[in-house]
Amino acid sequence: MTDIVSSPVSVLLQNRNVPFEQIVIPLSPDKKPIRALEEILGELGFLPGSVVRSILFRTDAESYILLAIAGSNKADWGVLRKHLNERRLTLADPSQVVEHTGYVIGAVPPLALPESIRVLADESLRTYEKLIIGSGVLGYAFGLSGAAVCELMKDAEFGLFGKATE
Repeated sequence: MTDIVSSPVSVLLQNRNVPFEQIVIPLSPDKKPIRALEEILGELGFLPGSVVRSILFRTDAESYILLAIAGSNKADWGVLRKHLNERRLTLADPSQVVEHTGYVIGAVPPLALPESIRVLADESLRTYEKLIIGSGVLGYAFGLSGAAVCELMKDAEFGLFGKATE
């Protein structure tokens, strides 16, 4: 049995007795995935769109918002700006992602985040039986039930924040 990578996410899942599986994503020396994530997930029985993308936005007021959305969808910027009552949103740059979430791009989970991060969750998450979330450690992800992810995110603001990709 492979040891479970230690992160705030794995600690949260274990403390709440949430069953999950660890998915190893082989990385090259420059920390890029060697194989396509969709290929790995297909072999494990996960749907390609079941990857939860955790996208960090910065507002004009210098606050940070994380949108958790199923990989089969993309953020609807107009809907986000209207919901947040913001005229302008920008994607956080990699250094801001680390500074404000504590995680690197490619490993950011939709849970176990600092309290200063406002979390929005797209309704697309509710449509998957199984979801893949960032583990908090590059090269690893966690697969768990969609219902468990949504329950753990019950304090997030759920809404229609995305649109299907073409």
